[in-house]
Amino acid sequence: MSACAPAHATGSARAQHSHPPHSPPPGRRFRLAGADVSAAVAVFLIALPLSLGIALATGAPLQAGLVAAAVGGLVAGRLGGSPLQVSGPAAGLTVVTADLIARYGWRTTCAITVLAGLAQLGLGCLRVARAALAVSPAVVHGMLAGIGVTIAVAQLHIVLGGSPQSSVLDNFRALPAQLADLDPAALAVSALTLALLLLWPRLPGRTGRLLRRAPAPLVAVVGATAVASLTGLMLTRVDLPSWRSHALAGLPEGPVLGLVAAVLSTTLVCSVQSLLGAVAVDKLVAGRSGPLARPGRSDLDRELLGQGAANVVSGALGGLPVAGVAVRSSANVRAGAVSRNSTMLHGVLVVIAALLMVPLLELIPLASLAALVMAVGIQMVSLHHIRTVTRHREVPVYAVTTLGVVVFGVLEGVALGVGVAVALALHRLTRTRITHDERKGTHYVRVRGQLTFLAVPRLSRALHLVPHGADAVVELGGSFMDHAAYESLQDWQRAHLAQGGTVEFTGRRAGIRTDASTPAASTPAAATTASAPPATAPTVSTATADAGCHCRPWTPWRNHRCANVTDADPARPGDQPCEPAPEGATAADSAPPHSSALLVGPGPSRRQLARGLSTFQRATAPHVRDELARLAREGQQPSQLFLACADSRVVTSMITASGPGDLFVVRNVGNLVPPPGEGSGDDSVAAGIEYAVDVLGVRSITVCGHSGCGAMRALLDSGAVARSSSGPDAGFGSDTPFGPDSRSGPDSRSGPGPGSSDGPGPGPGPGSGDGPTPLGRWLRNGLPSLDRMADPARPGPLLAGRPTADEVERLCLANVVQQLEHLRAHDSVARALREGALELHGLYFHVAEAQAYLLSETEEEVVFTRVEAAEGLPSPS
Repeated sequence: MSACAPAHATGSARAQHSHPPHSPPPGRRFRLAGADVSAAVAVFLIALPLSLGIALATGAPLQAGLVAAAVGGLVAGRLGGSPLQVSGPAAGLTVVTADLIARYGWRTTCAITVLAGLAQLGLGCLRVARAALAVSPAVVHGMLAGIGVTIAVAQLHIVLGGSPQSSVLDNFRALPAQLADLDPAALAVSALTLALLLLWPRLPGRTGRLLRRAPAPLVAVVGATAVASLTGLMLTRVDLPSWRSHALAGLPEGPVLGLVAAVLSTTLVCSVQSLLGAVAVDKLVAGRSGPLARPGRSDLDRELLGQGAANVVSGALGGLPVAGVAVRSSANVRAGAVSRNSTMLHGVLVVIAALLMVPLLELIPLASLAALVMAVGIQMVSLHHIRTVTRHREVPVYAVTTLGVVVFGVLEGVALGVGVAVALALHRLTRTRITHDERKGTHYVRVRGQLTFLAVPRLSRALHLVPHGADAVVELGGSFMDHAAYESLQDWQRAHLAQGGTVEFTGRRAGIRTDASTPAASTPAAATTASAPPATAPTVSTATADAGCHCRPWTPWRNHRCANVTDADPARPGDQPCEPAPEGATAADSAPPHSSALLVGPGPSRRQLARGLSTFQRATAPHVRDELARLAREGQQPSQLFLACADSRVVTSMITASGPGDLFVVRNVGNLVPPPGEGSGDDSVAAGIEYAVDVLGVRSITVCGHSGCGAMRALLDSGAVARSSSGPDAGFGSDTPFGPDSRSGPDSRSGPGPGSSDGPGPGPGPGSGDGPTPLGRWLRNGLPSLDRMADPARPGPLLAGRPTADEVERLCLANVVQQLEHLRAHDSVARALREGALELHGLYFHVAEAQAYLLSETEEEVVFTRVEAAEGLPSPS
């Protein structure tokens, strides 16, 4: 069996099971969604002028750009692993292709394209696509910037009415002479093209919003062509010879080493650009709002196979090299494409245009196409990328790669960039700055950089400057520590503690494990791993037995308490204090540093509260203060109202991976939404809904239920009491949480109820028959959920992939569906739903599995579908 078979089989299996759970697999009949048709037209209108412009920039026959666009849409679109990525002639390949044509001629360049495609097929069969993503982003951004500079300078000559030279340096040297010999007509058409390209997306008002539906590249080229034709300007225009004379690939001619280098350059640029484009498309699709279908994540190995096949076909037919194109792909996603059919249809439209629209295409001035491609080249030098590499201190890698591509070529520039990136990484790994100073009796040892065995001698010297018995703070600023440095720190800490000193570790590696003999040190702490963000790493002190709470935000708790436990309350199993207090110590004695003012009065709960607040102030507040200050200035703008149960096990920000300002949260017992107009005596939920929808303008509302809900269990128990009473007309007894007359108001037949004289009933209600408690009155709002579950005419909610565990889980699921029904009855929600400004979602969170399920409703069934972990994201260790 071929090595390529697994990749194909994987893609096929994924395609076969892409239909919703519990529904029949889709039929074999071809279906074309309306969203795909409109997206294909939008992409075609962008691809047509850009394909001609890129062919012009490379010096290839202009038909070659159309061939590559058609093949990219049909072949790569059908076989590739990224359904919504649009492939074709890419600006990133312009420099490589132009150099190949200048050296070897067009027919040999086509043969090199075929060989590069075969190389991509081989790499795809070896399943090494993800290895390409290991290249430093600074190298990739620098490569694209260098290509952009090369394109812009070359096309500037055509914009000015001349012809580009063979190299970037020659183009720079020829610019003064070109500026002295301008062609006013070419310059005017180019200026008009650039003006339309820049201003069209910024048209204001409702009319502008309608006009902006036409893509700016098409408007720019059509506008410039119309003006040039109406004014009769004498300009060089597109010349498309007959397809009968179109040149196909020939046998490669030239030195073997040169051809090998050419194939490697083409393969490298095509593969990296396509794979990075596929990843970018996944991010665009994931961020797309609304009910549009979302295809699965890209299969990068299959994408590499699809790109290889497209390059083989394009080269054989005399087309330019093919790669994923960011401009067309983003337009495809934003236009609402839902499947690969949009990409393939755009290829069909390119074929039709190439065959039937030749007379119209030959009216386009070359200066207009050159201005379009020059603008694309300028955009490839992204200020966002420059800011990113500056923030990560990788400017040398970016600069060397950019200059290398401009001066020497793509392959040479990338090689130089990779070399600088490796050298910079080694420099950072070995360069560690260690300092020691003393302030107010406390000795500070600061480590900046990575701690490896090379830094152990300097670390040891700095640590031994701390006197015996002194208070010491070790600030670890790096994200990596090898075993030699770890043992050195551990040995010193053990000795320092034994001599009566104290040690506190702060910084990114604060939570290192220790084996010191003190109780605090002997308990393993929750160590900070390299993948944990610095923002959530609190200061950890291992000085004495009463100074070491090792609980960390969002890390696994031990029995929901601190790992440093020595005394548990025997009356409450599993309830262990976060920190044992020394005998005779007061609350202030046990407090963390700088928090003694908060602790007035005894009590372990107050100490635990103060400790948590102190940890937040030291470890988290500095990282979120700027964002919270921005929210304080601008006000909250949450995108979602989250209605959840008050259960302490349901941490809304954790399960939704959200932060400050993202969620507007309303919580209550049982995640209940009282219907409007009901005499529940509590309008807080309705007020929260109205405020979120009408004032904050949230775009979605999520009702979140969870497993093991105590409110649902109380409802079930009370329902069982009612069903076991003397007849169908018997109501709830006063010992249920709901009390008498709870189901139908004052007109209901309550009856004596089975719990009226036998002590406490099921639930939190009193046993004296005094009527319902506040909790009982509130839980009446859950009775419709109980009715829904018991109604055989209504389809019961299901969990995809497994049956419901018990009656409580069935009621939890039914309650989510019922509360969504109550939501729709609220005026503000109903109005927003009619206007299409709001979406409703149901969510079920299984606490024991830490697993979320999203609601999918159809006419036949109501299913909660398991949410899978996103591929390619690091899992917390």
